[in-house]
Amino acid sequence: MTFAANFSLVLPEVILGASALVLLVWGAFHGKVTPLYTGAAVLALLAAAAAAVVGPHGHAFNGVYAADAAATYAKVAIYGFSALAIVLGDRWLAARGDQKFEYAVLVVLSALGMGVTASAGDLISLYVGVELQSLALYVLAAFRRDDAKSSEAGLKYFVLGALSSGLLLYGASLIYGFAGSTRFEDIAAAAHGTHGVGLLFGLVFLLCGLAFKVSAAPFHMWTPDVYEGAPTPVVGFFAAAPKLAAMMMFARVLGDAFPDSVAQWRQILVITSLASVFVGAFAGLAQNNLKRLWAYSSIANVGYALLGVATGGETGLHSMLLFMTLYMVDVTGFFACLQALSRDGKPMETIEDMAGLVKHRPGVAVAMTAFSLSALGMPPFSGFWAKFYVFGAAMGSGDVLLQWAAVLGLVGSVVAAFYYLRLIKAMWFDAAEGGVDKPQPIARAVGFVAAAFSFPVVLVALIWLDPAARAAAAAFGHA
Repeated sequence: MTFAANFSLVLPEVILGASALVLLVWGAFHGKVTPLYTGAAVLALLAAAAAAVVGPHGHAFNGVYAADAAATYAKVAIYGFSALAIVLGDRWLAARGDQKFEYAVLVVLSALGMGVTASAGDLISLYVGVELQSLALYVLAAFRRDDAKSSEAGLKYFVLGALSSGLLLYGASLIYGFAGSTRFEDIAAAAHGTHGVGLLFGLVFLLCGLAFKVSAAPFHMWTPDVYEGAPTPVVGFFAAAPKLAAMMMFARVLGDAFPDSVAQWRQILVITSLASVFVGAFAGLAQNNLKRLWAYSSIANVGYALLGVATGGETGLHSMLLFMTLYMVDVTGFFACLQALSRDGKPMETIEDMAGLVKHRPGVAVAMTAFSLSALGMPPFSGFWAKFYVFGAAMGSGDVLLQWAAVLGLVGSVVAAFYYLRLIKAMWFDAAEGGVDKPQPIARAVGFVAAAFSFPVVLVALIWLDPAARAAAAAFGHA
């Protein structure tokens, strides 16, 4: 393939890489963050999303990079939510005197890493994408360096992230040693030979490293502390785009490199899925801090998405893509509402802080109620449809293991309903603690739009989201 053909396939990444360098130099010389600077960062992400949509499909650099419909779907969602994170974070940091030009650069770089992982066709490109994404996220977690909790969150994330990278690299080295290649296509061919058992041994370590990145149990230990300490808009970003990128990593590795070893890796994913669902459900019951509570909610929802990946094939990938898209809207909207709320200049982050919220900020209370009902899977909210597709894929697979996993996942969803209902009860029925400051306009607007999407707009959105996700799943691996 010619250089021009390769270049056209990786154009979204080229746009983001060049934009990050330009923004870095721009910020270093001018220092001050202006609306023009923020707009340029957002425009770069939207331009990359447009390039992914209109660009050709195929494999670049001898199979190292795959541009297909599934990657395009994931990139559009990732870049879109990354742009939203820049807008929300810029306003939140400015209100607290922590606005710095590096924030937009870090978000763009992390989005670049996520895009690479979504298109990885090789263990090396997978690792490069994962680390580029992770290094930017470590810094974002500790972005408020004068805040002790933020610094602690960044340090914990970095130390445990280094451990997970070691597991991932060790698994990748074992796979390379037995397969003789880092390309997924060659690994899939080697899995049929005499080294199949050795490759599966390496796959276990690789999956452990990937499970940390997606905060799946039992590799979830970093998530509650990092969510609690990181800036609120950063947490909203953590809970959305990186999760979809990590799920695409699972799909890439298992679907492209180990397509004929489904019986082996499915068992691992089902166990991880159920562990995540029940850890998220039961540990969340004891939480009072809303950021920690939604950290455990995130862990549980990762379990549901993994169930879709475990189903395998077109149906499983389709359910995972739809689930993650709908979940990203809910979690982004919730954290937008959370960052819009404060009392006497202090953030409102506990369930007690939300007492009587409907009396002071009824619009925000209604929006947060919608997100809570959606997260617990109440029909007809978007969270119900997300779980409907995942459980439907598992039940329709014909595999007894997946069917039982779907039943147990439903039980875990019922348990988790308690802490969502507890939040709703506090907002609507508890006595008000005091006045609430005027909400930040942009964050409130994002929360209201996301709540409208959660219901009733989701009923219309599914008309085009469902075919898009189905087409992406059908084209996966066939670019």
